[in-house]
Amino acid sequence: MKHAIIAALATLPLAGAALAQNTEISGPLTLYTSQPNEDAQRTVDAFTAAYPNVEVTWIRDGTTQVMARLEAEFAAGAPQADVLLIADTVTMEGLEAQGRLMAYPGADTSAYDPALMDPEHHYFSTKLITTGIIYNTNAPFVPESWSDLLRPEAQGQIAMPSPLTSGAATIHMIALTGHEDLGWAYYEGLADQGTNPQGGNGGVYRAVAGGEQMYGMVVDFLPIREIPNGAPVGFVFPTEGVSAVTEPVAILSNAQNVPAAQAFVDFLISEAGQQLAADMGYLPALETVTPPAGFPARDQIQLLDFDPAAALENADADRLHFTEIFGG
Repeated sequence: MKHAIIAALATLPLAGAALAQNTEISGPLTLYTSQPNEDAQRTVDAFTAAYPNVEVTWIRDGTTQVMARLEAEFAAGAPQADVLLIADTVTMEGLEAQGRLMAYPGADTSAYDPALMDPEHHYFSTKLITTGIIYNTNAPFVPESWSDLLRPEAQGQIAMPSPLTSGAATIHMIALTGHEDLGWAYYEGLADQGTNPQGGNGGVYRAVAGGEQMYGMVVDFLPIREIPNGAPVGFVFPTEGVSAVTEPVAILSNAQNVPAAQAFVDFLISEAGQQLAADMGYLPALETVTPPAGFPARDQIQLLDFDPAAALENADADRLHFTEIFGG
């Protein structure tokens, strides 16, 4: 029945669970997001096309800045957001632990890898932004695994973002150091290679594309979008697997318009919402949606194990260990 309705209304990017109610749900909805401005506008436009009686106000900033704004609002007793769409599950785990997120048991996550979703349905992954290896086309070899970066030919030729600056780099560090064949010894090996972690992913991409370094750890879409434009780089999904930032969505416990907030979650995790993510150049979290050009098939991408709750608990100790290896 759901598929028949979708076919009949194929001109609209409708959310699966909310199809029958999309004209009934109405009112204001406030979204706080860390999406880039263009992506945020496309997301809101697609949602309001499906739910025309919902008026969305959205505020965009980096995840750290969004969280600072929320904390100030919580402290003042006047939180404004209904729904939150930010970079990582570790931040969501922190909010869940504080009782700031509203569970949504009715959200249909049956088609998803359970590892991508909070088992209590407080937050929901909407895409996969993986971290792999970028290399310059003039590099002495094409890497296949993370361990290849420890080869002598890569000495002094590696760029990587700092976990002290980048949330994606933090998750990547936790995933790699938790791998039985890598661990903290791998990061010690990177330090021995002369690697100097600095800044975020954009700086890594520019360093490798510009030939200042031959290899780097970077989020997938930066090189994959630019390779067709002639960028002198390649991108590898290493054999051990990749870490992923999943841009989760959640409903705040103080949400004023719960039906609209639930509809927003339904839309993002529906097939239409996942196709929107692919259309914007991201790897969909839903395996049945075809990835954008430049990505391998979803079943060819192995994700490294990652436990957001454990990552939250160990975050301070992990960052301290990192600074002991590389310096603060």
